[in-house]
Amino acid sequence: MVKKTTCYDVVAAVVVHEGKILCMQRGETKYDYTSHKWEFPGGKVEVGESEQTALHRELLEEMDYDVQVDQRVCRVNHNYPDFEITLTAYFCHASTAHFNLKEHADYRWLPIERLDELDWAAADRRIVAELKKLVV
Repeated sequence: MVKKTTCYDVVAAVVVHEGKILCMQRGETKYDYTSHKWEFPGGKVEVGESEQTALHRELLEEMDYDVQVDQRVCRVNHNYPDFEITLTAYFCHASTAHFNLKEHADYRWLPIERLDELDWAAADRRIVAELKKLVV
């Protein structure tokens, strides 16, 4: 019997402030392959919710961070060993760099050129690759 894989629709914020991008580090998770990895903030889209609304809600819930959701960066389908995700990233802008670190272990504000310095979660690596294409 084949085990059915759980699939999640997830959104991620590429928050740009003063030329730098917000990178968040996860804490300990139940999976080694996501623990302490870097990611773009966001979360799961709830039933009946638009991606933009979900992203705005998730950043308010997880970080007390009010952002303006702008254009889509990319959509990534990724199969992790225990689940799969469809991850859609959007550029977001905020009037401040200040937020509350409630669910993540750490954060960094980095220019696109330095994003490779971090140990990204596998799905988020594809977003990094898309962002690097924007640097000429």
